[in-house]
Amino acid sequence: MQLNSPYPATMPLTGFLLSQQIATTQLDLGIELIDTIFTSKQLSILLDEIEHLPKLSKRSRQLLVHRSFIVTYIEPAIRFLRNQDLTLANRFSQPLFWQDVIGESDEEHLLFGFGESGVVDQAKYLTTRFIKEIAQLIQETTHPHFQLIRYAESLTVRLPDFAPLEQELLSNPTTIDLLMLQLLHKHIQENDPEWIGLSVPFPGNLYGAMRCAQYVKQNFPNIKVVMGGGYVNTELRQIEDVSFFKYVDYLTFDDGELPLLRLFTGGELIRTAFLKDGNIYWSNRDSVENISFSNWGNPSMVGIKQSLYLDMVETTNPMHRLWSVGRWNKLMMAHGCYWAKCTFCDTRLDYIGRFEQASAAIVVDRMESLMAQTNISGFHFVDEAAPPALLRKIAEEILSRKLVVSYWVNIRFDKTFTPELSYLLAKSGCIAVSGGLEVASERVLKLINKGVTVDSARLCMENLSQQGIMVHAYLMYGFPTQTVSELYDSLTQVRNLFQIGVLQSAFWHRYAMTIHSPSGNSPESIGAKAVEHAVGSFANNEIPFITQPDIDWDKYAQGLSLATYNYMQGTGFELPIKKWFK
Repeated sequence: MQLNSPYPATMPLTGFLLSQQIATTQLDLGIELIDTIFTSKQLSILLDEIEHLPKLSKRSRQLLVHRSFIVTYIEPAIRFLRNQDLTLANRFSQPLFWQDVIGESDEEHLLFGFGESGVVDQAKYLTTRFIKEIAQLIQETTHPHFQLIRYAESLTVRLPDFAPLEQELLSNPTTIDLLMLQLLHKHIQENDPEWIGLSVPFPGNLYGAMRCAQYVKQNFPNIKVVMGGGYVNTELRQIEDVSFFKYVDYLTFDDGELPLLRLFTGGELIRTAFLKDGNIYWSNRDSVENISFSNWGNPSMVGIKQSLYLDMVETTNPMHRLWSVGRWNKLMMAHGCYWAKCTFCDTRLDYIGRFEQASAAIVVDRMESLMAQTNISGFHFVDEAAPPALLRKIAEEILSRKLVVSYWVNIRFDKTFTPELSYLLAKSGCIAVSGGLEVASERVLKLINKGVTVDSARLCMENLSQQGIMVHAYLMYGFPTQTVSELYDSLTQVRNLFQIGVLQSAFWHRYAMTIHSPSGNSPESIGAKAVEHAVGSFANNEIPFITQPDIDWDKYAQGLSLATYNYMQGTGFELPIKKWFK
């Protein structure tokens, strides 16, 4: 989840429901809350609250000395990050302008990241640091759960029991909670809904959603509350705690189109949980009935306040800047993954395991619909992995319609990305791809069942990068039975890919075993053993495990990040791999 574009879950649902003549609107309460907090007036109130605290850290006291600067420049900073006043770029790009608030900046780091002429991006980077300093001040002093995009995530990231979250809900709302609830109240009064749907894609969205649900139940008891989204689909499939349903009337699972349609029109409920006679009742829990992906209709932006989104340049990583900069229209080419065999992936869940694609004409129709609604020609295709054959047809359709678009997409480093296909993609507007190289070691790649080799992935990257398409790799460490030697081999392969210029960006993730993956279903198949643990009554997704060799992978994380950062900047290739971990 980022602050530059709305999360893509609600737009297809809204478009589908509108196509069924069900009056529907949507809102991004998160970005509206950020808009409310980061104003001179509201920050003054929050800073008053902070100044009256008996104990403050040295950093907090230093920031409060510059209170006048913060209050004066917060609204110009927000306007700048919204691209509403880019004339501020030359001023905001100067490290000395911000130094009292954000501290000193590494001039060499800035030169690596933005060069001599990247004035606007450098200004956005420094202005983002200003916003983050304020957010951290709020978090460290008066609102410990506050974060820009993962509100109260520490409460919810591992939550086998509902009681700790409910205890928080039963405490008095914070000032920021109240601001969010005031926004919700205003929208309820304006729209007078019979139903309120809450999309919870990540743990960092759960607390805010539950506060909203609680507020609705306390103040608008006639409104029904339904919740769905990625967090629900992965974490709450075994929910047993009935107290959760004091706040939420219905949970829906997997694609929401048909479950919501049935709820709203009175049909037989499908993949829906609710409280009945004091017990949790599941209606058609395992049904595979769905609205065809081709019949979802065009996504709708109705209710989304597009002018509020911000470009947050938090890193010099070029792919991460794509994620957080620009108003990308988010869209899917196909439902699920055409490979769906990787042992670490949640392939047992519908959103990955059920592959279904629309025609190229339908996908490009949806692109044109979003372009008309947003006046934006950039697209981020959020597929698990875009099917190469469909991607080819979409590129041809874009070219035949003479559309001028830019897009980036998730792929597998598949051998079908030939020089000819790569040329076609670049010609149609593809600017970047991201794909999983995972553990760049042949033995472990076979265990993962990735369906690629290091050599075939390298060839795919080479074909794409030669056409000017940026290539980002997802990388993994800590996979069962992986050795330190194989970790070094993997980093060596990554270094080589950067050095020959076929890889431009990369990021490392620690392996986690989940209950919906082939590895979680059969840990012994990858050389692991699940550790017995109490199954909670609320959220259950990750499985603790043991494997040999038993390695403390945490101590390798910093070295991997440091090495990869240097490779992205074109430096450090001469250093022995082991040096990064000293």
